[in-house]
Amino acid sequence: MLTLAGIAKRFGTRTLFAEVAFTVVRGDRLGLVGANGAGKSTLFRLILDEESPDEGTLTWQRGTTVGFLPQETAPIGDETILQIATGISAAIPARAGPAAAGSPPHDPEDYRVEPRARQILAGLGFRPGDDDRPARAFSGGWVMRAHLARLLVQSPDLLLLDEPTNHLDLEALLWFQDHLSRYPGALVMISHDRAFLNALCTGVLELRRERLWRWHGNYDEFIRQRDAHEAHQRAAWKNQQREVAHLQRFIDRFGAKASLASRAKSKERQIAHILAAAIDAPEAEVARLRFRFPQAPRSGRRVVTLTDVTQAYDDRVVYRGLHFAAERGQRIVLVGPNGAGKSTLLKILAGVVPLQAGTRELGHNVRAGYYSQNRIEVLPPGRTVLEAALEMRAPNPELTEQAARTLLGAFLFRKDDVFKPIGILSGGEKSRLALARLLLAPPNLLLMDEPGTHLDIPSTDALLAALDAYTGTLIFISHDVYFIRAIANRVLHIAAGRLTPYHGNYDYYLEKSHATDGRAAVESGGDQPVPPARAAALLRRPALAPAASRARERRRADAQARAAKSAALKHLRGQVHDLEQEIGALEERQAQLTALLETPATYAEPGRPAELNRELTGVVNRLHAANAEWEAAASELESLERR
Repeated sequence: MLTLAGIAKRFGTRTLFAEVAFTVVRGDRLGLVGANGAGKSTLFRLILDEESPDEGTLTWQRGTTVGFLPQETAPIGDETILQIATGISAAIPARAGPAAAGSPPHDPEDYRVEPRARQILAGLGFRPGDDDRPARAFSGGWVMRAHLARLLVQSPDLLLLDEPTNHLDLEALLWFQDHLSRYPGALVMISHDRAFLNALCTGVLELRRERLWRWHGNYDEFIRQRDAHEAHQRAAWKNQQREVAHLQRFIDRFGAKASLASRAKSKERQIAHILAAAIDAPEAEVARLRFRFPQAPRSGRRVVTLTDVTQAYDDRVVYRGLHFAAERGQRIVLVGPNGAGKSTLLKILAGVVPLQAGTRELGHNVRAGYYSQNRIEVLPPGRTVLEAALEMRAPNPELTEQAARTLLGAFLFRKDDVFKPIGILSGGEKSRLALARLLLAPPNLLLMDEPGTHLDIPSTDALLAALDAYTGTLIFISHDVYFIRAIANRVLHIAAGRLTPYHGNYDYYLEKSHATDGRAAVESGGDQPVPPARAAALLRRPALAPAASRARERRRADAQARAAKSAALKHLRGQVHDLEQEIGALEERQAQLTALLETPATYAEPGRPAELNRELTGVVNRLHAANAEWEAAASELESLERR
């Protein structure tokens, strides 16, 4: 339905990417990945015709419709949630390919649209009665869910999603994941959620080094393939450098000898051929987030206790008579439906909201650190990055400016970056700064609300590694199943103000609670609820792409072909090298024998000249044969290298 050929985009003298070529067909599930600034969002804008490529063409199949979900909140008018979901009022308009008809896939007056919209809104976490409320009564994240519902109702041929999971809680995300697994069109997704990409992708598009690479399978398959490819490239580049150096040594040593001039010229041609098809040097390691949590003072066994807590917002009671306790070393993930009170519980534990009733008691020597889902809640407005870091002198009086700048450098705030105002930071930069502030006054009770949001996958991996080594107590909320599985050793399910603890990891919780990857009570765009067995299977073993087995066969065949060629090259290079060594030795011996035969003293020994002549004849004959063998082997090697 869409073909890109030879696409290039530049900004001034900087080439963002060039020679980008790929095709999207119905049924594709493609993840678009790459470092920040690699050009992912720009590529989306080119597809949406919001920008023009500097080179290349985009070709659409006639009639193709396109839907796009951006990261940022759309403007809000007087429309209701249902009006957004049905497309009656859409601040993010429906798109169409240049060759497509302009009408949306569904007529808003179609009698089937409204029931379908209500089903999808329920799946995305809206409660009964929310559909008819004005959108301006909801947060930006909820408005984005309504726009996501609109796209799913319209069901365009090609769906472009830019970080679609950022605004979803765990249950809504898992329902959305199951819905997309049956989506009839094609999907291209920018996402930092590894489990989401693993469950859905049949291929990965990677923007790196100004090029686009297409890999088969899901995200984990992509990582394995890319690592193997890079290892092969590094080995090939080293072999290439060794071969050029070897050939150059021969030229330097024998280029001036008339008898070897033809071979030296041949080796010069070999070097020119190798350099004309030079393998790229190994890629320099990009700056990545790397850190560890400093070990805070050891706390008592009981870390935090809530007793008979009541908390309400206006007339809505979230908790009444709540009791909760956490002990040292526990890593508790809070799960449950949206609006159940997960973030509220975390704020109560952090002491950032006043209790309406009951008590919050920290244990002996406990220092709490809070990481809010809304990063701006924990970052001082109107300050620079460095000023925000130095504010942590209040809980940590020994903090020096040099220590703060060193830690900020580890969080990729280098040089003048530390003077950036917080207001202009990207979501990822705000997340990194919030993490850095925690480390400047290390807590032994860490409370984190969606810590992976806005972090790219390498940064999330760095956070996971740091949390894995963290010796304090961790209580967190996340919609990233990969993140939860890697860290949590306890699960606390929250629903209707009630807490249900599970004394095991996330898989234990799934087994004991029969949790699904969507609400079993909500119809996921079809006629039946998500079966628990299917949901649990999807969560436990993220589905490999349907094409994964074929991709493995292709990779196996490619690997066998590469291995065969590598073995042949190794054999020929060894043969050429051995012949060159032999030819050098023969020529040296030929020169020695000739010199002896030209020395008068040789003829003073009876029989000595005849012996030397016989040896010289054998050396010359072998030298001719070795030269012929070298020419044949060198020609075959050059031909194989060219292929």
